[in-house]
This record gives sequence, C-alpha cells and structure tokens, in this order.
Amino acid sequence: MILIDQTALLRKQLAQSKAKGRVAFVPTMGNLHEGHLALVREARALAETVVVSIFVNPLQFSAGEDLDNYPRTMANDQAALQAEGVDVLFVPAVMQMYPRPADQQTRVEVPGLSSLYCGATRPGHFAGVATVVCKLFNMVQPDVALFGKKDYQQLLVIRHMVEDLSMPIEIIGIDTVREVDGLAMSSRNQYLNDTERAVAPVLRQQLQQLAVKLGKGEKDISALRQLAVENLDAAGFETDYVEFVDAETLQEMNEDTQHIVVLAAAKLGAARLIDNIEVPLS
Repeated sequence: MILIDQTALLRKQLAQSKAKGRVAFVPTMGNLHEGHLALVREARALAETVVVSIFVNPLQFSAGEDLDNYPRTMANDQAALQAEGVDVLFVPAVMQMYPRPADQQTRVEVPGLSSLYCGATRPGHFAGVATVVCKLFNMVQPDVALFGKKDYQQLLVIRHMVEDLSMPIEIIGIDTVREVDGLAMSSRNQYLNDTERAVAPVLRQQLQQLAVKLGKGEKDISALRQLAVENLDAAGFETDYVEFVDAETLQEMNEDTQHIVVLAAAKLGAARLIDNIEVPLS
C-alpha cells in the first residue's frame, strides 16, 4: 500500500493505475470499523486499483460539534487497510484540501436535499460533504466510488451532485453493517457509555417495527411517526426526527412512490445516531 499526502503525487501514481484498469474509491474520515472495510472489499471486487482517503473534513462540522474530539486512529487504520490489500491511501492535510481561508473557499451545494432532515438541524453540513467529496473526486478521478447506506441522505446528495455536475463516476451504496444486536456501526458509537450502548439498538428495533406495519398496509403515517418518537424518547433518546419519504427523492410520499425509506436521527448521551430502513411497496 502506497501512502500519499500530496495531490500531485496522487495523480502521478493513479495515472499509472488507470492504464491497468478501473479505479475504485472509498472516501472516509478514518477511525475505521467493519462498515468501512465492507466498502473496501466491495471496491476490490469491482476494480483493479482501490484508493481510500482519510480526511476529517472541517467543513461538514457545525459550531459546537465534535471536530476536535472526532476519533483519529491512523496507525490502526493503516494496518487494517494494508490487510485488505488497498493500493493507495490518500491522507491530505487540511491545507492541502483547503488552501484558502474558510470564508473564501469555493463550496458545492446540492439544493433541496441538503436542507432536509439532518440538513435542517446541521446547517451547512451537506455543503461541507458535497464540497469535500467533489474535491476528492477531482483528485482521484475514480471510475466508481462506494458509500454506506447508513447515511442515506448523504448517499443521495452525492448521487445528485455527480449527476448534476456530469461526473463520469458510478456511485454504489452498500448496505449498513451492524453489530450483533442491530446497532449500525459508526465511529460515534464510541461516545456511548455502557448504559447508553445497551439502549442504542432500540433505534433499529423501532425502524423494524415501522417497516412491519407499513408492510401490513398501515396508512396513518402521522400516527406511526408519533408512536416511534414516543417510544424512542421513553427509552432515553432525544429524537431529532423520524420521517417516511420516497426512497428515490427523499420527498413526501405520493401516489407514484414505489419504495419508502424511513429515516431516523436521535441523540443518546453524547452520540447522535442515525439509521434508516427501506420498505418496497410493490
């Protein structure tokens, strides 16, 4: 595995790789877990060269969020990626990614999608995500890029950006990797204490119950939402939202909706947890 921290060196290395076949890219913020490694394994199956980036992106953290405390485990991450046969690990510094002051930095924004749900409570978050992913795509120029479905809204934001900006990149979403008790794997799970960790799977359980009810033909979405929020709050969560939306657009369901996704976000102690469940209607 080659470790690179400069864009010019990355492009030089990948120019040679592209002559050998497809390049797959997995962008991360590090502190890697089995969910990240599942993306890497799928990338290996799809391309001759696998590139992973590790960059904790300051643009996607709002004031008061956990930028400074976000877990950084570079040595362990490198060892895990080496074991998975990653070809190139790109670890740019902040100045490499953002040489201008933050208030002068060009930003990429996907309107509409970016202001919904997590975007409503984390202003500027998805502009930060779109900006860093756009820059990384321009640096790596991959044929395919892989993202986890745990952050379903992020996945759609990136897909829209790629389509709107005519980027020749295939975006692949990979199913969420979970702990044995159903909790979606996340770097922020480390913020949970033992008591909170025992409660955390309730988020997934509530989503599963909603999916069962939808599958049985329940139509009163407002009542389903209220019940889920009440159950989460009773378990100790501070619920941000539970939303039932069209899986293709993230807009309200209508008569043309064929595929629902139920999105949820809730705070538990110091951790903000997100999850979702997809429910086909056909």
